[in-house]
Amino acid sequence: MERDRDQTKVSRRALLTSSGAIAAGAAVAGCEYRTQLYLLGDAPTAETQPSSWSDSKVVAHRPLGRTGFDMSDISFGTSRLQDPAVVRRAIERGINYFDTSPDYSDAASERALGQGIRGTPRDDVFIASKFCTADGHLDDDTPVPEVIAAVEASLKRLQVDHLDLVHIHAVNSVERLMAPNIHEAFDRLKEQGKVRFLGVSSHTPRLETVMRHAVDSDRFDVIMVAYNFKNWPELHGIFHDAHEKGVGVVAMKTLKGAHHSQLAEFTPTERESFAQAAFKWVLSNPDVSGLVVTIAHFPQIDEYLFASGQAPTQKDVALLEKYDELITRIYCRPGCGECLDSCPADVPVDDVLRYRMYAESYGQERDAMRAYAKVDPAQSAENCATCPAPCEAACPFEIPIRGRLVEAHRILRWA
Repeated sequence: MERDRDQTKVSRRALLTSSGAIAAGAAVAGCEYRTQLYLLGDAPTAETQPSSWSDSKVVAHRPLGRTGFDMSDISFGTSRLQDPAVVRRAIERGINYFDTSPDYSDAASERALGQGIRGTPRDDVFIASKFCTADGHLDDDTPVPEVIAAVEASLKRLQVDHLDLVHIHAVNSVERLMAPNIHEAFDRLKEQGKVRFLGVSSHTPRLETVMRHAVDSDRFDVIMVAYNFKNWPELHGIFHDAHEKGVGVVAMKTLKGAHHSQLAEFTPTERESFAQAAFKWVLSNPDVSGLVVTIAHFPQIDEYLFASGQAPTQKDVALLEKYDELITRIYCRPGCGECLDSCPADVPVDDVLRYRMYAESYGQERDAMRAYAKVDPAQSAENCATCPAPCEAACPFEIPIRGRLVEAHRILRWA
């Protein structure tokens, strides 16, 4: 995300229309959606940020359920982490919760995190990872020894003797949530002192069903949930019940697609303020323990922590409302899935559009392409080129799904 107080600057990778970026002129909420890309992959610089953000610190910590740990309200996601020094700076500024996974950057993020926390007392940081390998999520029926080996490999990369929290990752069904092999592996690892708490993460169409079962099962200590402005009203009740039962609630995907870096209708000041407004809204829910956001560069620490401990203002809410109006027909809502049963080729519409978002808005082109390459070719978005698009009739948000999937295929397929 590049910023300039005097004029809006187009990133060096702007206007990727040749590879299918969002086209200028698409109608959004009754106005023309004109776009210039300010990709999050282009690292922000201290020189282009407001001076008031300098040296921002965590000013609020919240109990993480029954774990006994007070987490920084704004915490560190490592999906693009490469530089251990960024971790050290974050710790200096008060961040004490770090979310990682073996499949982030081919396990490089776990290694960088391990190097970054070296020298910090182990009890001062809370490390969450996933039941995963560098190749991706473990299947439900993965043999118990392989699940254990995957976690032990994470410990080796992180150079620690235990994980504070391990998530069953990207859960899309109650069957996966309660997969016996994964639960047995967790129990063995906990007995050995290699893990402490069990969690679940999800941003699938069955999000609310999965999280309701997780809370009611009394099996999980933490839930990590895609949560942002005005989405998933049922989550509020689930969060409240989780809080009452001592289950920690960690929010993710709080930037609602991170399209703010692309909106020509946003002024530079609005673009700068959006993330902070989004964070403040999420944290205004007292049942949320904290949020995790991807941090890869030093200036992001200044930007994001400026929102720590702050309540949303009317101006913040107005900005979030404006954002919603502008993205209403381009943002595929996690947890929706209304279109999926209508697809004759069983294209995972939500996943493909999420991978596109990672490439366009998050600057994670290679990771997005790698994820898309794992989609069954018979279910790829190449099918959409000649499809009559019954998915569009099923979409409650009138997203032009067919066109966006065709563009996604051009963007995400390996060259």
